[in-house]
Amino acid sequence: MAEKLILSTLPKTWIFDLDGTLLKHNGYKLDGTDTLLPGAREYMETLPKEDKIVIFTSRTGEAREQTIRFLEENGIRYDEILFHMPMGERIVVNDRKPSGIDMAVAINCDRDRFEMPKIVRER
Repeated sequence: MAEKLILSTLPKTWIFDLDGTLLKHNGYKLDGTDTLLPGAREYMETLPKEDKIVIFTSRTGEAREQTIRFLEENGIRYDEILFHMPMGERIVVNDRKPSGIDMAVAINCDRDRFEMPKIVRER
């Protein structure tokens, strides 16, 4: 993984998977509780208030209330949360600005290890 993520100064939309990315994978199924991955809350707190945060999860509606309650109790800010997402790849398609800024960025983390590059705003 790159050590730094060079981004524009424009407001952003962050899209996070839930299980294995922000929370321990399937912890809610194994022992009935969720666990934040180390560093996830702290990183989320660094995201600017004007940025939007969308969370995707393959969890079904039965886990909706428990999931939302856990995120709220643990101070995880989000603007939208989408349940019932397919378990396959998440594909982001976006344009490139005439200035050359790529409007889609993908970061793949190893499961149950929250590792994000440092954000550098240069453009």
